[in-house]
Amino acid sequence: MLPARLRPGRLLSAAPLRLPAPRGAAAGGEPARGPATSRAEQAHKVVASYKPSRFDKKILLWTGRFKTEEEIPPRIPPEMLDKARNKARVKACYIMIGLSIVACFAVIASAKKAAARHESLTSWNLAKKAKWREEAALAAESKTK
Repeated sequence: MLPARLRPGRLLSAAPLRLPAPRGAAAGGEPARGPATSRAEQAHKVVASYKPSRFDKKILLWTGRFKTEEEIPPRIPPEMLDKARNKARVKACYIMIGLSIVACFAVIASAKKAAARHESLTSWNLAKKAKWREEAALAAESKTK
C-alpha cells in the first residue's frame, strides 16, 4: 500500500515558491548598472552569454529578433541564438518548398510546350542514336580508305 502522501487523489499543498533575487540585483530589484554599460547591455543582461558572430547577427536580424544591428548586444544568451537559428531554418525550408513548387510548374509548362511541338525524350534519344550511327559509319569509312 502507498504512503498517504503518494496516494492518488491527495491534494498537494500549493505553497508559494520564493525565488532568490537575481545576481547583480540591487535592493529595489533593479539590476545594478555600471557607468560604462550601454543601452543594449542594460536591456539584455544575462548570466550565461555568447558573443554572436557576423553571421549570427544576420540571423538575428532576419528572424526579426532585432530591428537593427546596433540593437544587438555584445553578448546574448545561447537560447536566444538557438531559437533564431531554428526560426531561420524553418524559413529556409519554406523558401525551398516554394521554389520546388515553382520549379514543378515550370517543368510542367515546358513539357506541355514540347508535347505541342511533338517532341519527346524517346524521339530525342532515337535521333541521337541515329546521329551516332552515322558518325560511326563515317569514321569506319574513313579508316578503310
